Amino acid sequence: MLHLNCPFCGRREFTEFEYGGPAGLTRPWQGADDGAWLDYLYQRANPTDWRVELWRHVHGCGTWFEVQRHTTTHEIREGGP
Repeated sequence: MLHLNCPFCGRREFTEFEYGGPAGLTRPWQGADDGAWLDYLYQRANPTDWRVELWRHVHGCGTWFEVQRHTTTHEIREGGP
């Protein structure tokens, strides 16, 4: 079972959390063309390595935080990014 460590509530099962996508994405400016928005929304890399992601503790404190997770083994590195 995958467990995440909420900074406020401690270690919990992943079913209490909501995946928010990869961390560090830069949103296009308001006047950006359709191609920039297409890239931002849909054209994402799918690495098979460590990745920094955003997660929210939905069934807890509601906090967003970053988690470093391996995309093939789902191993979580303690301490985050």
